[in-house]
Amino acid sequence: MRRLMCLVVTSAMSFPLSAHEPGGIDSAKGQADAAFDLVHTHIFRNGDNLVFQQLVAGTAGNSKPKSTGKFAGSDVYSYVWPTSLDSDVVGFEPKSGILALALTSHPDFDDTPQLDENKDGKKDNDGGLWHSHWVVLTKEASCGPSGLKVRDIPKDMKPKMPATWPGVALYIDSPGYGLTLSRDTVTIEVPLAAVGFPETFKYDGVTAGLKVNADLHDPLLCVSSVWDVASGDLSLPATWNAKDKP
Repeated sequence: MRRLMCLVVTSAMSFPLSAHEPGGIDSAKGQADAAFDLVHTHIFRNGDNLVFQQLVAGTAGNSKPKSTGKFAGSDVYSYVWPTSLDSDVVGFEPKSGILALALTSHPDFDDTPQLDENKDGKKDNDGGLWHSHWVVLTKEASCGPSGLKVRDIPKDMKPKMPATWPGVALYIDSPGYGLTLSRDTVTIEVPLAAVGFPETFKYDGVTAGLKVNADLHDPLLCVSSVWDVASGDLSLPATWNAKDKP
């Protein structure tokens, strides 16, 4: 895992925990936009849910991509929790890459066709609103310094996909989990049942920009900019354990 991620190291540093509940990763303030400058990343249990949480130095969700008016070449802003969970726990093919939960905004396209987030009676115009995804990340040298992309689905291939897969040629799921952005905090609540009631897994935190390929070819969606990494090296140092006190 460390070897795969070494190209996305930032200047962020992790420190011993003190100001938050036990667990998670504390990070020093860095040079990123304050809305994406991580200070704490945590996953903990709340009843029957896993709470994926990030705290930032500024106002969470305050910065969104500018619309370009077209899908090709458009931008995606994201808060991401890479995990050690196998991709098959949420319905992808097993061992497909790094399974990560992401909170994203992208005003130039909508990838939640089963949801009407803005409640206007249309399901194809909500991409600019913050929403949740499971994605599978894989190594891709052509994506630049990050070396990562959302895994593509080759033409004529039909791999196993989750029931809420939006139908695009990517390993991506649109589960519609409940989320909040409040002051400095980003939160997504994931039912434990949705990830198969794991006993334990490791995780990290990332804020990043992604870009749709201007030619709409593989790689379709690259991680174009890594703004902050909770651990500093994407070593997934934090652990969620079912035996820990909720």
